[in-house]
Amino acid sequence: MKRPLVIGAVLLLLALVVVTGCQKVKEPSSETPQAEQPMPTENLPGGGENIAAPTGGGKVVGVTLLTKTHVFYQDLEKGLQEAADKLGYKLAVDSAEFKASDQEKQIDNFIVQKVAAIVVCPADSASVGGPIKKANAAGIPVFTADIAAQEGDVVCHIASDNKQGGRKAGEYLAQALGGQGQIIVIDHPAVTSVQDRVAGFEEALKKYPKIELVEKPPAEGQRSKARDVAANKLIEFPQLRGIFGINDDSALGALAACEATKGAEKIVIVGYDATPEAREKIVKGTQLKADVVQFPVKMGLTTIETIDKYLRGEKVPKQIPIEVDILDKAKLSREAPKQ
Repeated sequence: MKRPLVIGAVLLLLALVVVTGCQKVKEPSSETPQAEQPMPTENLPGGGENIAAPTGGGKVVGVTLLTKTHVFYQDLEKGLQEAADKLGYKLAVDSAEFKASDQEKQIDNFIVQKVAAIVVCPADSASVGGPIKKANAAGIPVFTADIAAQEGDVVCHIASDNKQGGRKAGEYLAQALGGQGQIIVIDHPAVTSVQDRVAGFEEALKKYPKIELVEKPPAEGQRSKARDVAANKLIEFPQLRGIFGINDDSALGALAACEATKGAEKIVIVGYDATPEAREKIVKGTQLKADVVQFPVKMGLTTIETIDKYLRGEKVPKQIPIEVDILDKAKLSREAPKQ
């Protein structure tokens, strides 16, 4: 009778060993390190999207500037590039150098490249409407910076409050002249930003009936042309007392003409842009007495940020104004605004 009991005990022991062994085989799979098991993306914030990562995804934004020769547009490009780098966009930057025909070709090239968006600083606010309409037809969103377009569907226009700047320039010049005297504006009427500056300037002069705006000769925003225009007007209007240059190249060109003309030492000049060279002239006490300061770096940053919002499906305003200020020697001696 003992033999069956022994056999039974052995069989029971073997059964226990088998069960225990099976339990031990299962343990490693339950303890597999978490890093080796991919987590379902639906459990991550934002459906798996890294919310801290740039959102541009390497999309290309085409940019056609008015010019690269002006410090203003160099700073604008810096702001565009800084925001593009931050948000993960690539920029394809061209410059029209004041030629509307070249700008049209640049926009056409962006359309062929199928860029994600186009930024335009128009060389001519009227004629740029045709190229913008081509981009509209191709389904590419268009944004304008600094200078507006008169035609075409533009998602958003980002620019300085140029009417505000013009008013500040007009008020400063009128007060500097004691509220009386003949003045000229060295103009560039082909672009809307300048149109707004001059409109604001003339609005400010309405409070000063003894200020006479005798002429608004154009110089296309270029220094050499502004110098020649100013030199001619100094001869034509010997009683001239003040000049408003619609940008700093215009103001500095006028300054060069005044410094080269006998009897023009008392003319007061006000500029627009507050470039480093213009600020230096103001601090030195030249006839360039004040300058409207814009913030082009901020303008560039805002432009790319607005494009990013739009491409991500957010609603953006039709216009975003960037405030301006005016600087004179007293302000520059204290502290100039930082961009």
